[in-house]
Amino acid sequence: MFARQALTSLLVLLPLAVHAQQPIRPLPKLGACPLGYYSSGSYCVPSTSGNARGAIEKNGNSCPLGFYSSGAYCLSSQSNNREAIQKEGNSCPMGWFSSGNYCLKSR
Repeated sequence: MFARQALTSLLVLLPLAVHAQQPIRPLPKLGACPLGYYSSGSYCVPSTSGNARGAIEKNGNSCPLGFYSSGAYCLSSQSNNREAIQKEGNSCPMGWFSSGNYCLKSR
């Protein structure tokens, strides 16, 4: 019974943990593609080798908390479990907090 409850709890929480991470998806190509991505037309596409991390375009000279610079992009660090978006204006939407030129999703 305990194992079943634990498994059910894990299955309920798993989508929340996955959803909180930066999505791994094609990005507009801005010069060289970031680590773990390859060039395909006007895009940088995540490699199929599994070493791609979620990325966003770099806004300014720095990356948000939990991300590191890779050319014109910010890549999510391995331990990061937050999603980032570009900040529009001076504030972030409800449920997000400011990190430089970005907004990070609150846990």
